Amino acid sequence: MDEAPGARVTHPRQPPPSDAEARDAWTPLPATFYDRDPATVARELLGAHLIRVTREGRQRGRIVETEAYLSRDDAACHAARGRTRKNDSMFAGPGTAYVYAIHSRWCFNIVTEPRGTPSAVLVRAIDPLEGIAVMEVRRGRNRTLDLTRGPARCCEALAIDRRLDGWNLCRGQRLWVAAGERPREPVLCSPRIGVTAAAELPLRFLLSGCPYVSGSGRLNRSALPFPPLEK
Repeated sequence: MDEAPGARVTHPRQPPPSDAEARDAWTPLPATFYDRDPATVARELLGAHLIRVTREGRQRGRIVETEAYLSRDDAACHAARGRTRKNDSMFAGPGTAYVYAIHSRWCFNIVTEPRGTPSAVLVRAIDPLEGIAVMEVRRGRNRTLDLTRGPARCCEALAIDRRLDGWNLCRGQRLWVAAGERPREPVLCSPRIGVTAAAELPLRFLLSGCPYVSGSGRLNRSALPFPPLEK
């Protein structure tokens, strides 16, 4: 059912963290988290918190949709044809931000695997949790669903641009990712959005039923359940 203009979406939030969890809530994920194959990192980033600190304060959202881009046998990866000035950050160490432009807008990726292995995870969407008023001003929208549903919208809402390309996300300053609770929603997978090469690879991961994921309803309804993570 369509939401009325200006409506805020409400859905169940995660329960308040324990004291121990609260102390560690905003600790940045270490480089070792990202030093793995991108499909695993993309899946395990679901439920983590993407945090941006600017002069306007802190903006934060729960990651609900990602895509993996492989260093091998993936023609859709930006490094598939080799190293260039524009994709240089993909060859940096795990936990480095790779920010690129598409249609005059920005997309935010996180580099995975060891230095020199060009793979990454694209953050496609977040569920906005904190600093929503700031996001609304940046986006020129007051409808919560429109703020961060899609990679370019997400970057605009969080003021992520080329100046953060190459940023060390493990420092816990300006831009980083902190661990969240394991999602209660089932994890789904589908082919990636907007790619023509290697379009059949099921490397897009999303949380089932989340209203903040991008993509068409038809595509999301066709997404398949992904095997649960091992405990």
